[in-house]
Amino acid sequence: MRLDTICGFLSQVAPLKLAESWDNVGLLVGRRDLAVQKIMTCLTISPPVVAEAIEHKVDLVVAHHPLPFQAIQRITSDTTTGKMLLDLIGNQIAIYSAHTAYDSAPDGINQQWCDFLSIAETKPLIEHRGEKSQDHPDAVKKTGKASDIVGSGRYGRLPDQKKLRNLADLAASKMHGPPPRLVGDPDQVIQKVAFACGSGGSFLSSAIRCGCDALITGEATFHICLEAESRGIGLILLGHYSSERFAMETLAEKLSQEFPDLRVWASQAEKDPILGP
Repeated sequence: MRLDTICGFLSQVAPLKLAESWDNVGLLVGRRDLAVQKIMTCLTISPPVVAEAIEHKVDLVVAHHPLPFQAIQRITSDTTTGKMLLDLIGNQIAIYSAHTAYDSAPDGINQQWCDFLSIAETKPLIEHRGEKSQDHPDAVKKTGKASDIVGSGRYGRLPDQKKLRNLADLAASKMHGPPPRLVGDPDQVIQKVAFACGSGGSFLSSAIRCGCDALITGEATFHICLEAESRGIGLILLGHYSSERFAMETLAEKLSQEFPDLRVWASQAEKDPILGP
């Protein structure tokens, strides 16, 4: 299977026009004519993930967080990023990332959380038209779809009211990590919920503007937590890793279904760098 074919499928799962303008998405490392037999997904490329990919002779790593993320002037073994890139390139391992495109995709990370929590009639917290050009080399052109109107984050109503602590317990049942942290009254009644995976504290003002009772996210700064407390909106902090890692396992399943002749799995070496209690 050609790498370019797999890139085309990934850009259907997570249309690259949905990515934020500051993001770095699509095929980041690799030859498009590369023959692919093994694919590994992960949340973040780290030295243990690189070692796993090399050991198992992976052809393509599909990482949520881009590598490189920002422009770099040199690739040397003097930095962790440079060493990982050299090791991957030296072993002819390609890198693809959809990042914020996958966050905001119709069946992306935020929507998967909303589906799990049975949040009905979800809408983007911030509506906008995608900044990424349709001429992106990995983009698959589609028109006339409802997803042409895109946005970041999600919000909607729970089927039944829940206390903040009970909503956190429900979210925790999907995670494989430490229990979520709460900001606000644990007994606060929640009906309208916002969700923003990863570092989503910046969505607090949008959640308030949309009339939400709580925002569920991966992590938020101390000052965002203080603002939420003062404004009377609950915060459920799942942890960055826990809020997103499961979706890379989901993506591995999608790839396996689409390309049954390929071996696809989610990294077994990857783990949350933040230890729980």
